[in-house]
Amino acid sequence: MKEKQNLLFLFLGMFFVSNAVLAEFIGVKIFSLEQTLGLQPVSLSFFGQENLSFNLTAGVLLWPIVFIFTDIINEYFGRSGVRLLSFISAGLIGYAYIMVYFSMGLVPAEFWIMRDTANGQINMNEAFNAIFGQGLWIIIGSLIAFLIGQLVDVTVFQWVRKHTGTKWIWARATGSTLVSQFIDSFVVLFIAFYFGADWSLELVLAIGVVNYIYKLTIAVFLTPILYVLHAVIDGFLGRELSHKLIEKAATESEGD
Repeated sequence: MKEKQNLLFLFLGMFFVSNAVLAEFIGVKIFSLEQTLGLQPVSLSFFGQENLSFNLTAGVLLWPIVFIFTDIINEYFGRSGVRLLSFISAGLIGYAYIMVYFSMGLVPAEFWIMRDTANGQINMNEAFNAIFGQGLWIIIGSLIAFLIGQLVDVTVFQWVRKHTGTKWIWARATGSTLVSQFIDSFVVLFIAFYFGADWSLELVLAIGVVNYIYKLTIAVFLTPILYVLHAVIDGFLGRELSHKLIEKAATESEGD
């Protein structure tokens, strides 16, 4: 039983951490959701800001997965398990950024600098530095938003579970994600762009609302996956061990 428990935590932890780190790095790309889906861009208006559409960071492809795994880890290993993996992820993200910063300072090999492409020549060194050289405020904002979002998620999750018991998985999972993602959406924008880039309050709020609409939609859409993962994990652990872990996680989280 102990071996299965440890193996489950190892698998969930590795997937959680790898997705969190990867989301930070692919997040430098901004894409149009509507055009990716072959649709015309929408034109939304919030807080006096016109013609807003779903131009999102590529990181949104992975963050919903991170928060789904947050809820699964919370369900079976409690608040302490999520906290541990969240701080490990934040530390590894910070470490990765430091290594990228030093790699940007390396003198490039002459033969590597210029590359011929279908669209003409590009300077690989400049492209590398432009892609990975995110501003300090964006890095700080992203890390702080990630940690706050995770801590809020586990708190709301356990609060809902305390009042609903083992039923209504969708309520504690989706509810905690919606609350944490709301906070995450605005924290990163305020730190990175309101304080770091002098964006207006109205622009930050407007873009935050657009981002949250997307995250809310995805969170609801992905809810059935939670039941699938629960079924797979319960089948792997067995009914007795699964129930034991869930009850232990809930009891220990109440004591935190």
